[in-house]
Amino acid sequence: MQVEPRTGPAGVPGTRPTAFCMLRAVTGGAEEPRATSGGVHLSGLLGSSLVAPGGDVVGKVDDLIVRLRGREYPLVTGLVAAVGGRRLFFPAEQVAQLAPGQVSLLAAQVDLRPFERREGEVLLRQDLLGHRLIDVAHTELVRAWDVELQATPEGWSVSRLDTRRPPRLFGLLRPGSGRASEDWASFEPLVGHQPSFRSRMSLGRVTRLKPAQLADLLEDASHKEGNELLEAVHSDPELEADVFEELDPDLATRLFGDKTDAEVAEVLAHMRPDDAADALADLPQSRRQPVLELLPPGARAKVLTLLRFSPSSAGGLMNLELVTCPADGLVRDALRAVREADRVEVSAQTSVHLVSGKGGLVGAVSLVALLHADPVAPLAELVDLDQVRVGPETDVVDVALLMADYNLLTVPVVDEEGLLVGIVTVDDILEATIPDDWRRREPATRPEEVQSRPQPGSPS
Repeated sequence: MQVEPRTGPAGVPGTRPTAFCMLRAVTGGAEEPRATSGGVHLSGLLGSSLVAPGGDVVGKVDDLIVRLRGREYPLVTGLVAAVGGRRLFFPAEQVAQLAPGQVSLLAAQVDLRPFERREGEVLLRQDLLGHRLIDVAHTELVRAWDVELQATPEGWSVSRLDTRRPPRLFGLLRPGSGRASEDWASFEPLVGHQPSFRSRMSLGRVTRLKPAQLADLLEDASHKEGNELLEAVHSDPELEADVFEELDPDLATRLFGDKTDAEVAEVLAHMRPDDAADALADLPQSRRQPVLELLPPGARAKVLTLLRFSPSSAGGLMNLELVTCPADGLVRDALRAVREADRVEVSAQTSVHLVSGKGGLVGAVSLVALLHADPVAPLAELVDLDQVRVGPETDVVDVALLMADYNLLTVPVVDEEGLLVGIVTVDDILEATIPDDWRRREPATRPEEVQSRPQPGSPS
């Protein structure tokens, strides 16, 4: 065998060895990879004989090397084979055919130095099989158990992934959970995998998931996986805050344990005041005051207000950000207030609360009523003066009963003088009254299962 280095003439990683360039001149160019019908599975290639042009078996296939290319399918750049007790590299240009049981070479030239991974290279067997990826379509972390390769004009590329755990004991045991042969594009690869961290995309599709879905991923993630997911959402402070709001409180506290006081304060500053107050109260005693002092003055004042009340009371649960308008205004004034309430949660925008000059609650007008009304009509013609309201010390269960009895989405909270101090929304009530382990429960039906059900009158 002729010994050639893995680097090109200038020693630049990723360039093709000089020997292989000479080989193409002799052979007229490397042959296109030949695929069997339906592609080739990695499991069928591992351990296959590596055959030289003369038919001699020179080694056994140990692994395949790919490079991740963002949204494109990973391209096979070479293979690692066990040859005479060594693990040696063979570039993809030197491979004539990939087939289960036999991988054919165009020439027997090889670099006899032991294989060493380059930065950004991913070994399919070593790095992928048995490791976890993010199934974006189903919003879960899954393990890869096999890979399907397809021949393309560029060469061999990873096309599909099998997340079904293979049966053991000669098929006597049924496979575990997972799905067979799904498009590689449905996954974000190798979360928590340090060797390929720099070369991977920034989990762009993952950041488009809903905060509750990201929270579910974090609750199933390992420490390394969780750190990578948080790094992906960190570029969007609002999204990061929304994710922490959805996390199990114990996990949120553990994740805050990996952050500095300044970093924790940055997250809390973008959270809803009621959630920020809860998160601050869950921190170790020694960290609460330093983090509180690092909050912006406005956020700090709101958090301090909420910390005065019991977490199981309306005051401890209320949202301080709501839509208000002077009681003597017009419909268009109230609609303008809704448009400008960009920081107010959607669930708190179902009504506009009318207040007197001193901040006393006069009543409320539903957003639907405002949309149907004449823009220049006085709000006094639409206001509900007999609106249900509660005090800050009202127990959460009592608030829930009131909302159920009167079919309310929100309930205003007023102090002893009748001044409006906050609002309790239905989503806050649900979170406070359903069982503590609700986040860990599997939904009775997943969305994809609903879509796949036969419709009435359709063939089963």
